[in-house]
Amino acid sequence: MARKPLITFLGNFRVTAFLLLLLLTSRQVIGGGHDYHDALRKSILFFEGQRSGKLPPDQRVKWRRDSALHDGSSVGRDLTGGYYDAGDNIKFGFPMAFTTTLLSWSIIDFGRNMGPELKNAVKAVKWATDYLLKVTAVPNVVYVQLGDAYSDHNCWERPEDMDTLRTVYKIDGSHPGSDVAGETAAALAAASIVFRSRDPAYSRLLLNRAVRVFDFADSHRGAYSSSLHSAVCPFYCDVNGYQDELLWGAVWLHKASRRRRYREYIVKNEVILHAGDTINEFGWDNKHAGINVLISKEVLMGRAEYFESFKHNADGFICSILPGISHSQVQYSPGGLIFKAGGSNMQHVTSLSFLFLAYSNYLSHANKAVPCGEKTASPALLKQLAKRQVDYILGDNPLRMSYMVGYGPRYPQRIHHRGSSLPSVRAHPARIRCKEGSRYFLSPNANPNVHVGAVVGGPNVTDAFPDSRPFFQESEPTTYINAPLVGLLAFFSTHP
Repeated sequence: MARKPLITFLGNFRVTAFLLLLLLTSRQVIGGGHDYHDALRKSILFFEGQRSGKLPPDQRVKWRRDSALHDGSSVGRDLTGGYYDAGDNIKFGFPMAFTTTLLSWSIIDFGRNMGPELKNAVKAVKWATDYLLKVTAVPNVVYVQLGDAYSDHNCWERPEDMDTLRTVYKIDGSHPGSDVAGETAAALAAASIVFRSRDPAYSRLLLNRAVRVFDFADSHRGAYSSSLHSAVCPFYCDVNGYQDELLWGAVWLHKASRRRRYREYIVKNEVILHAGDTINEFGWDNKHAGINVLISKEVLMGRAEYFESFKHNADGFICSILPGISHSQVQYSPGGLIFKAGGSNMQHVTSLSFLFLAYSNYLSHANKAVPCGEKTASPALLKQLAKRQVDYILGDNPLRMSYMVGYGPRYPQRIHHRGSSLPSVRAHPARIRCKEGSRYFLSPNANPNVHVGAVVGGPNVTDAFPDSRPFFQESEPTTYINAPLVGLLAFFSTHP
């Protein structure tokens, strides 16, 4: 994809006036503050409702039960565990690995702000990494998907009743997938930092596995959507290419191991792997903005002048997202929400806001700001922008609705989520088969199981939201919406 040009700004007044309008709007819409710690607790609890496999004794989401206990049996492996990525019953490895990386980054940067919720955040990471260790146990193989998406999407049934195909999909030397393998390496490396002092042996296991998986990703290059197109597309098809995941994996391995080989790899491959492309995008498919922000921390600390170009890219990312002007890739709704074309917009809101906040902290420690033409983006401004997005999610918006289920007096009641929308096993012990669930899907009634902490795809560019299961792009929650939000809520719970 072609590099996006940096925007020339129209001066301090327009941006400042826009921000002032956002602040006034938020006060008129809701008034008062938010309980960020309560939202943090709920955002982490959400992951327990997404668990696959045999649930532990301390499981807090009681409407869930064990599910998918035979995953991997068709290939002679134990591939149970991990997370369902959204409202269906598939385990997609690409977004699950990204979720793990962002949960880990949230803890690395903001764990000190989490208080008693830190232990639950760490558990959320470990539920993912235990699974990622299983799917990478065989050298030069990564099991990247459990379940047939077409079979699954043809049914509306609880994960506990699942009788759809649990096909196992893998990448290997003959069928490469540098994107999903690179992201998996990043997840394992990032998590190794989380466990470095908490469980040194587990941390070493994660880091050693990250090294091995990255070597496989780099030496067998290719996109997994070429190798497994019929299985992963159009669900988590890699549109952006695999190059960014190789850089992303190398950056996290550099951060986790401090080995010179990764520093040299990053410098050598910066241009080859297009570090300066699509700098204003960040999500499960595109890591460019995240790469540049993460590696800029070392530049700002005065330890890595050879990475200066990454800081230039990170500054460009900030300037390309600031509100107050027209952007070809990023819009702001009338109520002030970041909006990018495509489904599940909240994934962009939380991921980009996380980068605003992380970069703001890095800049603060270095006493720096970002020059954007006639405007200067200070660390305080970036925090303000991130907080505005978080507050919108929690209810400071034209509909006065929290987009986090279970938070505030008004939130989505009919989310696109099988387990939440069908009676629990406790309430309805008998099996609900594939098509028997359709009447619950089509029902106008609220979901019987409140999926506390789930953040849905969110409103459209006009701030309108149909609280309806069939509108999945707006009403479906995902793990990768919540993962960066955990870090944001942690920070604002101690810096309201």
